[in-house]
Amino acid sequence: MHVMLKEIKNLIAFLTIIPVGMNSDCLTDAANYMYLFPLIGAFIGVLAGIFAWLLLNILDASIVGILTMGSILLITGLHHTDGLLDFGDGIMYQGPPEKKIEIMHDQQTGAGGLALGLVAILTTAFCIAQLSQNFIIQSLIVCEASAKLAMVLMAWVGRSAHKGMNTCFVNAMHGEHRYIRLVAPLFIAFGIALPLMGVVGFTAIIAGLVAALVIVGISNRHFKGVTGDVFGAGNELARLSSLLAILVVVRWV
Repeated sequence: MHVMLKEIKNLIAFLTIIPVGMNSDCLTDAANYMYLFPLIGAFIGVLAGIFAWLLLNILDASIVGILTMGSILLITGLHHTDGLLDFGDGIMYQGPPEKKIEIMHDQQTGAGGLALGLVAILTTAFCIAQLSQNFIIQSLIVCEASAKLAMVLMAWVGRSAHKGMNTCFVNAMHGEHRYIRLVAPLFIAFGIALPLMGVVGFTAIIAGLVAALVIVGISNRHFKGVTGDVFGAGNELARLSSLLAILVVVRWV
């Protein structure tokens, strides 16, 4: 139990800025226990959901949407958002995969990254603003679990475009007990989504998985594999896809 607590702390430290304490095994634990990412996502969703629910009692929904998106970015330390911006720059650059990856590592943000980042972040904020107070907490829990599941799937199906942080996760998800490492996070994510939101939650998870596969396909074409920035982009775009799915399905259920 003590050992598992260490790994959970390292997962929280890796995926958030919450000061739970990080040790030298953080990256290794994050890779080896990547299948638990949806649990950390759900935890982030709880924090953001409660924040949004409280604000809806005193502020207009549009403002709450923006502030809640800001809280998610804050909790996660903008790590995934940075990946989203780099991903946008990489796919917009016309050149060989090696040069595209070099562009992604550039500290400067270009027009491609800025455009993709603005559209994704603003649309996500507006989607949050459309969520009813009755199910905003559940929705954010499901969407954050979906976002983290997307990264797990990307590591499971993808190949490393270059040696870097992404390699640890890709190797771990392609290593021993490979299929269990996919089934476990799927079980966790659907186990969270179905009790909370039923068919709406199910659809949200599926939307996030589809987004992940699409991004892997784009990444393979542009970079010949996945990178850490691609994982970050997958997190952000899977969250958005799940939110859009919730809003669409809620209208029909």
